[in-house]
Amino acid sequence: MASVLVIGYDPQGIPGVDGDALRAGLDAELARFGEYGIEAGMSLVQFDESAAPTLAAALAERPWDVVVVGGGLRKTEQLLPLFEEALNLVRKHAPQAAIAFNTSGGDSVEAARRHL
Repeated sequence: MASVLVIGYDPQGIPGVDGDALRAGLDAELARFGEYGIEAGMSLVQFDESAAPTLAAALAERPWDVVVVGGGLRKTEQLLPLFEEALNLVRKHAPQAAIAFNTSGGDSVEAARRHL
């Protein structure tokens, strides 16, 4: 069975945003992977010293087929260092995994399926 890890910025850390609603959407998207017979996990991080160890642990958890990098990490200029670190952690801890990018939290399945 194919396996996908979705990594992103924890919506609870975004000022002025309903983090609970965003998280519910991400959880629904994670469940949608099962409709395609894909095992999926998610690792959400804050922009602090816990980000790298959290991502490294999730990436090393199993041999992922695809890692989907969420827009929260990619689209925010202030998070560029975290985005770079995330990509380098994927290369180090999951070198066999394809890297995919979603356009929103609601199309991670489609992003992953392009590489499966």
